Amino acid sequence: MRDMTAREVNAYLERVQPRPLLLDVREPWEYGICHLQGVRLIPMRAIPTSLKGLDAAQETIVICHHGIRSRQVALFLEQQGFKNTINLRGGMAAWARDVDPNIPTY
Repeated sequence: MRDMTAREVNAYLERVQPRPLLLDVREPWEYGICHLQGVRLIPMRAIPTSLKGLDAAQETIVICHHGIRSRQVALFLEQQGFKNTINLRGGMAAWARDVDPNIPTY
């Protein structure tokens, strides 16, 4: 698992092909406040039962509010055989602060 800052992820997404899966592990109410375009929402609690719907070979960037849940999920995915996971350090709060100040915060 790699950790990347919001600025690093933003720059990475501008140049990488194919685009990684953006996996948002927050709760639906949090997603409703703000989210990145093109993310797939699977709340953290549902990750173990959703593994079959995820591609272990696909690069996956895991996102949450502050980067704590996403780090836990990225480590879990790694234990399940996902070899190319990235944790968005600082989560959506860092994205709003460092990349897109128009994103609502909570």
